Amino acid sequence: MRIHAKFYRLIFTGLMALLMSLIISAALILLKNGWTSDFFTNLLHSWTTAFVVAWPAAYICAYVIQEHVLSRIEFHRDE
Repeated sequence: MRIHAKFYRLIFTGLMALLMSLIISAALILLKNGWTSDFFTNLLHSWTTAFVVAWPAAYICAYVIQEHVLSRIEFHRDE
């Protein structure tokens, strides 16, 4: 699969937000309600809402960290 490099940050943050919102939503539902018969229904509803918030937040945070934090650090390789 070939995708232009300009979409790297968008794809990376999208996949990261997808997985992180799933994990956090599942954990919070399990902590709050435990395992119930409505677990997957609650998870899908919660996951959708969490992802809508998580993707833009991850995209903005990735931009800020890459452009304003990591750009100020000088990385080197020990050879």
